Amino acid sequence: MRRSAGLLLFHHTDDGLDVLLGHMGGPFFARRDAGAWTIPKGEYEPDESAWAAARREFEEELGLPPPDGEALALGEVRQTGGKIVTVWAIEADLDPATIAPGTFRMEWPPRSGQLQEFPELDRVAWFGLDRAREVIVKAQAAFLDRLAEHSP
Repeated sequence: MRRSAGLLLFHHTDDGLDVLLGHMGGPFFARRDAGAWTIPKGEYEPDESAWAAARREFEEELGLPPPDGEALALGEVRQTGGKIVTVWAIEADLDPATIAPGTFRMEWPPRSGQLQEFPELDRVAWFGLDRAREVIVKAQAAFLDRLAEHSP
């Protein structure tokens, strides 16, 4: 069973709670908005703790060290493909312009024999909870609801 772990940054604004999401990089998501935004996360092996993986993946995907702060466990969800995702929320500020995303390689166009490099996340942005629910990977919306339940 595949497992991923991630960190959901949030902060309070005059309009409520904002969360930081990343738009998935690569050609499959280039022209999509709804369902193409995700919590910065990544897969890990059984010999690594989910917490350690969440922190490592944050740095790999955004090119920045994970923020310090109290982590709020938001639990797990099972995504459509069967992957189990575990997430923690941390209250922090981050300027989206400062990210330096990690990359991945894949054959593109399909069956072309050409390997191309794409960013893991091609951009990140802050969203209010209502807008975040419209664009986030469907199963991950549960994390937004759990965060809202725990935030003043």
